[in-house]
Amino acid sequence: MKVDVSPISSTAETIKQYLYYTNRSSKKDLLCHILQDKKIDQVLLFSRTKHGADKIDRNLKKHKIKSAAIHGDKAQNQRQKVLAQFKAGEVRVLVATDIAARGIDIDKLKYVINYDIPNIAETYVHRIGRSGRAGEEGNAISLCEPEENAYIKDIEKLIDQKIELVKENPYPQTEKPMTVKEKKEWDKEKQQRRQEYFAAKNKKQNRTNSSRFSRQSR
Repeated sequence: MKVDVSPISSTAETIKQYLYYTNRSSKKDLLCHILQDKKIDQVLLFSRTKHGADKIDRNLKKHKIKSAAIHGDKAQNQRQKVLAQFKAGEVRVLVATDIAARGIDIDKLKYVINYDIPNIAETYVHRIGRSGRAGEEGNAISLCEPEENAYIKDIEKLIDQKIELVKENPYPQTEKPMTVKEKKEWDKEKQQRRQEYFAAKNKKQNRTNSSRFSRQSR
């Protein structure tokens, strides 16, 4: 018996692939612009991180788009509930990390959005392969910020085709990728913002617990 362990490098012909080049700061606005199209009614959207998935989910809810996030920090029963809602059409956009999406198998899924472009080209092939199954049509939409331009080149090389560039883009890419020094500085600031966010969240949680305990002990 022969076992094929070679990496997946081809995409199904039934999947139409589209690419938007944009800036990091305008990604969320571009996503909302794309979702104005009501035909895009069931979307599996990929985020690189758990924190990022929650952030995208919050932003979509703010714009009255029915969404939910699914990742490793969510309890198993929470994940199952969200998945059931997504399959039933109660959730329009399911925001997932790659690890959380492993168990997701949805018949006739038509739309996959790469909010973050994966740095491993094969991951892109796995992601978009969740749509266009069993001869059905699928659509893969990728939103690429300057730091991810190199990843797109790797993906196009792997799949041996150019991803169709969407020219009607209200949020085009105008920035250049950061230099090593700028990236280091930006990562440092991001880490600081993240720590501040979680510190504020913990503080709020402690106040809530303290208030609850105070009421119970009266």
